[in-house]
Amino acid sequence: MQDEVKSRYGIRRAQTDTDLSSVLVLRRKAFAEAYLQTSDSYDTKCETIMVEHLESQTLVASFRLMLLRSGSFIDKSYSAQFYNLDRLKAFDAPALEVGRFCVDPARSDPEILRVAWGAIAQYVDDNNAEILFGCSSFQGTDATPYKDAFAFLNARHLAPALWRPQAKAQKVIRFPERPLSDPKRALESMPPLLRSYLLMGGWVSDHAVVDEDMNTLHVFTGVEITKIPEARKRLLRANALKIS
Repeated sequence: MQDEVKSRYGIRRAQTDTDLSSVLVLRRKAFAEAYLQTSDSYDTKCETIMVEHLESQTLVASFRLMLLRSGSFIDKSYSAQFYNLDRLKAFDAPALEVGRFCVDPARSDPEILRVAWGAIAQYVDDNNAEILFGCSSFQGTDATPYKDAFAFLNARHLAPALWRPQAKAQKVIRFPERPLSDPKRALESMPPLLRSYLLMGGWVSDHAVVDEDMNTLHVFTGVEITKIPEARKRLLRANALKIS
């Protein structure tokens, strides 16, 4: 399986203005056509990673990585613009923020996510990171289609009180406290990235932030590396890839 993945997709750092332009086009496809921002300051602070279909040399996914030496540097992260992350300042180990994770909406190949996560897994190991975090985005700013998903997250996946992010943004949607009517439908309405985090034992904030610029509702998501189930760790490491 791994040889097949490597032969179909490659993963590398964005290095040129042309690379970054391709990434920005993909972001507009994935997030919103109204997202016309050429870049932001975090594109210069982070490593932007590209997943490409090798045969066609087509960009199919991208994300950016910011490595922090410990939680004491959490205020430098993109996520800290939207969430009060003071509790995570006590996290005494390297932390890795994964941001702007997007896949071409025209692509449905599950290998794309496997390649991306394989690269992230290798990056985590290479840098001794002990927590992954970032914002998982739900499309649109209307919470109605996601009421089951938010109730599910509230019931089963809230961050431990020790690390739980607090509200900071002006527009937030608190997760409802109510019985789960349809857990399967709740999971199906979540973005694939968030489902991946949850499979690794991930946890979330108790609210979503309304981001009108990006036309999304996003949820702070964290995964403590030591808490990832061993079977999931083995799978991630089996797909590990060096970023060129």
